[in-house]
Amino acid sequence: MKSILRTMSLLVCTFVAAGTVAAKEPSKEEQRQDIRKTTAETLSRLYAEQPSAKKAIQGAAGYAVFSNVGMKIFVAGTGKGKGMAVDNASGKETFMRMLEIQAGLGMGIKKFRVVFAFEDRAMLNEFIESGWQVGGQATAAVKTSGEGEAFAGAMSISPGIWMYQLTDAGLALELTGKGTKYYQDKDLN
Repeated sequence: MKSILRTMSLLVCTFVAAGTVAAKEPSKEEQRQDIRKTTAETLSRLYAEQPSAKKAIQGAAGYAVFSNVGMKIFVAGTGKGKGMAVDNASGKETFMRMLEIQAGLGMGIKKFRVVFAFEDRAMLNEFIESGWQVGGQATAAVKTSGEGEAFAGAMSISPGIWMYQLTDAGLALELTGKGTKYYQDKDLN
């Protein structure tokens, strides 16, 4: 009986070890496809919740979509995410990452998605080439008036740059940026 139990234990350990070895990092193309899928899902959800966003984003020079996860414990927090920027004229995709650092009291984990719309090509290119660093905290109430407004439901974070933020509860009623750095993902481009 002990022999059978040892053999079974050895087999289980072998399968666990083989599974660990077999579990590998997704290929670069698999990672790109995952980001494309998340981008499409995010835009679809945004358009359902804020129909005017579709026309605004399609009419912009380009857009960027990020999926983020943030965690805050007592007085410090961090977040990270990935996404892509798209030039609407050329269709060129640039895969990107983001990193967030925050301070202040709080506790919890927050998953959210951010969509940027760039009215001007120069702003889009600056975002892609230089990345961004958003310092401090910017908070604004979402515009909710009139369906005819091009960027209803978005926050203007700079002249000609608009941001939508989606949480599990829907379109955020408050948009924030806290010590966030956006930059190109050199591994995926």
